[in-house]
Amino acid sequence: MTTRRQLLGTGAALLAAPGIARAQETPGVTATEIRIGNTMPYSGPASAYGSIGRSHQAFFRMINDQGGIAGRKINFITYDDGYSPPKTVEQVRRLVEQDKVALLFNTLGTPTNSAIVRYVNQRKVPHLFVSTGADKWGNYQDTPWTIGWQPSYRTEAQIYAKHMLATRPDARLGLLYQNDDFGKDYVAGVRDVLGPRFDSVVKAVSHEVTDPTIDSQVVTLQGSGADVLLTATTPKFAAQTIRKVFDVGWRSAIHYLTNVSISVGTVMDPAGPEKGVGIITSAYLKDPTDAGWNADPGMNEWRAFMQKYIPDGDMKDGSYPFAYGVAQTMLQVLKQCDMDLSRERMMKEVANIRDFVPATLIPGIKVATSPTNFHPIRQMQLQKWTGTTWERFGGVLEGTSI
Repeated sequence: MTTRRQLLGTGAALLAAPGIARAQETPGVTATEIRIGNTMPYSGPASAYGSIGRSHQAFFRMINDQGGIAGRKINFITYDDGYSPPKTVEQVRRLVEQDKVALLFNTLGTPTNSAIVRYVNQRKVPHLFVSTGADKWGNYQDTPWTIGWQPSYRTEAQIYAKHMLATRPDARLGLLYQNDDFGKDYVAGVRDVLGPRFDSVVKAVSHEVTDPTIDSQVVTLQGSGADVLLTATTPKFAAQTIRKVFDVGWRSAIHYLTNVSISVGTVMDPAGPEKGVGIITSAYLKDPTDAGWNADPGMNEWRAFMQKYIPDGDMKDGSYPFAYGVAQTMLQVLKQCDMDLSRERMMKEVANIRDFVPATLIPGIKVATSPTNFHPIRQMQLQKWTGTTWERFGGVLEGTSI
């Protein structure tokens, strides 16, 4: 079902005349309203991420309850694209050409954003904090109206490869990846570290997002003699991989898992929490199942938000803290714009975030950008699945995308 949330404000205070004049030049910005567009897979193979869009709807409702931004209420319009690139193109055209949104925020998916990136950059529509860690979203030279938020998948893969070499220097790696730019970033990151050794020590097998299962790929990787596994895929297939690895008795493998598919509620519990014990991933967000954050002020702020605005939300679903953190970053940019909400000013402030710390980020990790840095988050910390929660180990690691 297509979801559309319109939060229109009334009775907003009139702004100074110059501010109103400038606002009227920007599609989606009036004296009383800011229209923000979004696409999200509320259905389809990546529907587990739908909770992100649901959280955004609630977050902007909260901001409107608090008076909005610069005297304006936020009209957040979100449509279901089913994680289908052609559908994303259709919905984004609708948002830009019919709904006249001022900007796109946190549109989800590497293949889906890849399908619209040229269109939005040609039209100079801010395409902000896309919900994908593909390394290319940091390409400010070629796509200056697009920026990511979360750490680069390529950097993440580099960290796993370095950890593998430090703990098992003679390891053979099985790499299961989604056959798109998302998955291929992990292949590139591992290759960055292994260099010429890659072809001799890595067995890489891909899958399509339309595949019903990845069982045959797991069997192939096990049969290759790999004693380490890196899984780079979306939640549905990540849960399938964890189950299949356990069921075929592939106990000797160290299993690295992409950090976009580590939600306890949507991956680990459905897979069978006991089947993933020992899996290693990276984190930049506080895990809601980690008792170490029970008294954390930032997580208490998030919990209060959930209790009031999404009382039936799954508190184990890591997508909710993700959504809260990225929405806080979007709010910070709008605040920095002050009364000038032109698209040009938005992009200027997007490239001028100074060590902003959303409530749900791990201490020591921050959001920072510049005109030549469109990778807002570059720090991560390794963590291991205990069977009930993710347990962090080691210090905060910083990567540099290539």
